[in-house]
Amino acid sequence: MNLVIDIGNTDTKIGVFQGDHLYYQSRYKKLDDRELAFFFQHYAISQTIVSNVSSGNKSFVDYFNKNQKDRVIFLNSSTPMPLKISYKTPETLGSDRLAAAVGAKHLYPAKPVLVIDVGSCITYDFVTAEGEYRGGAIAPGLNMRYQAMHQFTGNLPLLQPKEETPLTGDTTNASMHSGVLNGTFNEVDGMIDQFRKEQPGVTVIITGGNINNFDKKLKNNIFASPNIVLTGLNQILKYNIEDKKKI
Repeated sequence: MNLVIDIGNTDTKIGVFQGDHLYYQSRYKKLDDRELAFFFQHYAISQTIVSNVSSGNKSFVDYFNKNQKDRVIFLNSSTPMPLKISYKTPETLGSDRLAAAVGAKHLYPAKPVLVIDVGSCITYDFVTAEGEYRGGAIAPGLNMRYQAMHQFTGNLPLLQPKEETPLTGDTTNASMHSGVLNGTFNEVDGMIDQFRKEQPGVTVIITGGNINNFDKKLKNNIFASPNIVLTGLNQILKYNIEDKKKI
C-alpha cells in the first residue's frame, strides 16, 4: 500500500492507496507523530510521498527521518514526474498544483485538461493532450477575499462563504456575499471560457476545499474530483517506484 500526504495551507489530507484504488482517506487540521504512526501500524505501507505547501507543520519531517527515511519521497521540483514540465520556474511551482495536474492526466490520459483548485487560492493548471504541463493562473480564494475586505476596511465584518446568495444584496453582509461569491463564480466561468477558446476540447476538473460552493454554480460543464491531488501524488509515487526498479 502507498501512503500519500498533502499538507495544505489549511488542512492536511491523507490517503492510503492499494494500486490505483483510494482505500482510505482522512483530513486533519494538524498532523502529529501519533497520527502518522497510526497508518504504519494499521496498514501495510510500503512507500510514502509527502507534498507540503505550508510553512508550518514540520514535525512530520523528523518522524520520517527517524522511522521511514528510505521509504519516503518529499515532493519537490527535482522529483521525476510522469509529465513533461514546461513551467519556466519549476522551483516555485506548488507541489499540490503539480500533483493535481498529474491526477487529471491519469483520469483523462488522451485529452487536454484544466484543473481548477478552489482552496486558499484559486489555481488553474493546464495539461496538453500529449502530457505537457504548461502552467496556469493563481487568484485569491473565497476566504482570502472576505479577509481582505475585513482587513483593509474599517467597518466591514469578517464573513464566511455561503452556499447561496442573491445577486442584489439588501444588507451589507448580503452585498459582501454577492460580491465575493457571484463575482468569483463569474470570474471562474470567464477563465474557463478563455481556456476553451484557446484550447478547444479541454476537459475541466474542479477540486479543493471550497468545491461545494462551486460545483453546481458554474454555467460551464465541469467534473468535480475532490481527491485529484491525492490521486496525482499516488501516480507520482508509483512512477518513482518504477524508476527505482529500472536502476
